[in-house]
Amino acid sequence: MSMMSIRAATPRDREAISLVEEHAFGQKAEAGLVDALVADGDAVVELVAEEDGQVVGHVLFSRLYVQNGGRTFPAVALAPLAVEPDFHRTGIGGALVREAHIRLRDAGEKLAVVLGEPAYYGRFGYTHERAAGFESDYQCEALQALAWSDEAPATGKLVYASAFGTALAA
Repeated sequence: MSMMSIRAATPRDREAISLVEEHAFGQKAEAGLVDALVADGDAVVELVAEEDGQVVGHVLFSRLYVQNGGRTFPAVALAPLAVEPDFHRTGIGGALVREAHIRLRDAGEKLAVVLGEPAYYGRFGYTHERAAGFESDYQCEALQALAWSDEAPATGKLVYASAFGTALAA
């Protein structure tokens, strides 16, 4: 019987992470985004899931800021989340998100934002209603937020790490 484990990503995982991202999304853009976020020092929590010593899943939360009335509030952006196609629907993605949330809350983070499938991310507490007050180039029903504190802002402009603009423009 195999055993899935989740751990912090390390530099030796870079190639395996790129492959998981490419296989999951069918393109290299997300792998490039991950590489840029890590290289720029914007990764806050990055985890991998291993099955029998092979990296089969990956999640990255990067630094995001909410600017509101001259104040800047730190938050995190969930992107990307990827699981090898052969391991879809096995719970690996959910396990990665839940473990990352524990680490983020323990580190004092107060707000997470994701642009993704509402039905999927809603299982973890993300809602569009929580993100509706934010100004963002990505504002739509798929933009969702999750607050772990009453101190988290409900309005303001979302400022993503520069890698998002670079990767999305490529």
